[in-house]
Amino acid sequence: QVQLVESGGGLVQPGGSLRLSCAASGSIGSINTMAWYRQAPGKQRELVAHITSTDMTTYLDSVKGRFTISRNNAKNTVDLQMNSLKPEDTAVYYCYLTDYSGRGSWGRGTQVTVSS
Repeated sequence: QVQLVESGGGLVQPGGSLRLSCAASGSIGSINTMAWYRQAPGKQRELVAHITSTDMTTYLDSVKGRFTISRNNAKNTVDLQMNSLKPEDTAVYYCYLTDYSGRGSWGRGTQVTVSS
């Protein structure tokens, strides 16, 4: 079983920055893809950023140029640097990974609130 623990969420003013981190532990096997999703109240969960084992990245259009996803394979971690935050970025952010057998694992989420 894989455990994912997110950290780094909190309250920030519009225009501010936060860095989210996710650490994987347990029966990880070989991690393939890693990603961050978010879910705002009353909305569906959406993919924010995705990174492959070869460091290819994709982003939600609304965060391009503001967010950066990165991973450390030696530490089994994935980070999300979020700059120029907007109130519409307010959501619970979830870490997600898949291994090479196709199994996926979710973290419990961390709250990000952007408000003045």
